[in-house]
Amino acid sequence: PWEAFVRLLAAVIVGAVVGFDPEPRNKPAGLRTHILTSLAAALFTLITMELHHKRHHMAYVANANIALQNNPELHGKSPEELLRSIKSVPGALQQAVRNNVGGHANHTLFWDILTPGGPKMPRGTLERRITSDLESFENLVRQLSQRTSERFGSGWAWLAVYNKKLTIYSTANQDSPLMDGATPILGIDVWEHAYYLKYQNRRAEDVAAVLGLINWDRVGGRLGVLVDG
Repeated sequence: PWEAFVRLLAAVIVGAVVGFDPEPRNKPAGLRTHILTSLAAALFTLITMELHHKRHHMAYVANANIALQNNPELHGKSPEELLRSIKSVPGALQQAVRNNVGGHANHTLFWDILTPGGPKMPRGTLERRITSDLESFENLVRQLSQRTSERFGSGWAWLAVYNKKLTIYSTANQDSPLMDGATPILGIDVWEHAYYLKYQNRRAEDVAAVLGLINWDRVGGRLGVLVDG
């Protein structure tokens, strides 16, 4: 069954995070090629995940590398660094970086927080910070659901850290909170390609399904890096 196949892919994930090929073939010297992360969650239907991960995400990776290949001054920067410094990216490249590097970084986070296993409720430092910054876990879920329903067209809803506090908001298309000076620790993809084959126009059902699959230890680990780092 497709669930077993997806779990098998998750079991062989290498590092569970994005990396770079130090010696990319047929690329200018010094170019760090973004490597697509492995499928990290059993979500919806196999065909949806195959298309989402291997077609959509792969396209962001390929297009990001094409956009950056003739700009050696950007080759040493990570996706996060490129997005944080989006205003310093040459004007002709900015939209390609927003769309493709943003799409890559957003999806990398998305697959990571859907890593199978882990608790289905926040705990520890994350639980305490949710209570202090957002009142309650129930309020967090309510606000995330509201942001996804309010997002016209394609985009994301985020739990992010801004000025050392947890905040919830949404962005259009593949824009990243990193471009606003915030650090995302959870993201929900509300592009139609993420859910349409199963849920059609019922976005709220997709969001509820995602919220039920989140590995909150992965989210807490991202917060821990910011709090303890």
